[in-house]
Formats: sequence, structure tokens, C-alpha cells
Amino acid sequence: MDPTNIEALNQVLEQEAELREKIKDQVTEFDKKTRTMLGLLNKIHSTPTAELPRLLESVRPILDSCKETTAAIAVLIPPNQFWRWKEMWSISLRNAVFSATLIEYLSSGTLLPLPEVSKILGIREEWQDRFTLATEDYLHGVISLVNELSRLAVNSVTLGNYEEPLRISAFVKDLFAGFAMLNLKNDSLRRRYDSLKYDIKKIEEVVYDVSLRKLAPTKPTPVQSA
Repeated sequence: MDPTNIEALNQVLEQEAELREKIKDQVTEFDKKTRTMLGLLNKIHSTPTAELPRLLESVRPILDSCKETTAAIAVLIPPNQFWRWKEMWSISLRNAVFSATLIEYLSSGTLLPLPEVSKILGIREEWQDRFTLATEDYLHGVISLVNELSRLAVNSVTLGNYEEPLRISAFVKDLFAGFAMLNLKNDSLRRRYDSLKYDIKKIEEVVYDVSLRKLAPTKPTPVQSA
């Protein structure tokens, strides 16, 4: 092989290694933020309803600060190389989606759509070829939301909030119906979607028990904005 070609290849390899390290540093920061949010949001299972707004307010500044990290990553990615590097930050991004959608559900009882999640995370349209919120990552985050709500349905009863399982049940069934209309070809996404039926069954068991004991009204009270 021509020495000139070897030298050129070495330069490319060194540049890519340097870029990978820079991306890794920012992803590590992103991961720290998402893990902090997950830790705080885990407290919803032991926090009385009246104290939830204060808990959510403690998480929002961290979520908002993710804009700085997504911008830092986007600056590093060369044009048209999104798919080459996205796996480095996909787990952190899915956790950020989960955090944003959980906060929104607990605040308003609604699902945060993909464009709104992108806006919250500071992801710009002009970054489309470098850093964006792929549909599959958004859906992974939403599935994690359902997983968490099935757990909350059980723990809310322990806290004396007997209406929450009814609200969760209606919300999750609506989500499941939406997922059923999607053509999911991604294997991991399809497997996680299939697992939702177990979450629904768990929630239905809680709702049945609460209804049987007549601990909650037939129709849940709408969520008051937090």
C-alpha cells in the first residue's frame, strides 16, 4: 500500500477517534442529567398527590438544561452523519423522552407529542441530518412511560389515591390502541410493544380491585394542571 494512502487513512482514523471522544464526553453529561431525572421521578411512587407539583418543579430545570447538551452534541456531528453516531446517545435521549412525557402526564393527564418533546429538548429542525429525535426513540420513551404508569397504578392505591388507576387505565388503553395502528418493523420496538399487554393487564387488575371495593367513582376526576 502506498505510504501516502496509509498516512491519509491514519489521519482519518485519528480524527474519528477524537470526534468519538468529544461526542462521548457530551453524551456522558446527557446521561448524568437523565439519570438524575429518573432518580427524582422515581419518588412519584411514594409522594402524596398534593406534593407532586413540588416534585415535578424540581425536575423541570434539569429537563430544560438538556437543551444545552443536545446543542453541544449537534455541533459536533458532521453533516449527514446522524445515523452513524445516533446509537451513542439513543439511551439517554429515550430517557429524556420518558422524563418529559411522564412530567406532562402527571401535570395534565395527556401525552406529549413528538414535536413538543423535541422543542422541550431544544432539538432544532435544521439539525435533521446531525441530531434529531427519531420516531423509534420517541416511541421507546413512550413505552417506558406506560411501564412506569403500570407501577404507579399499584402504588397510588397504597397512597390512598384510588382514582389514579382509573385515569391511568383510560390513558394507557388509548395509547395501546394508537400503537396497534402503527406498522412496527423495528424488532426491539415490536417486542416492547408486545409487552405492553402485560402492563395493561396489571393496571386492569388494580382497577378491578378498586372498583370491586367501591373505593373510586366510576369515572375519574380530570387531572388538575400541576
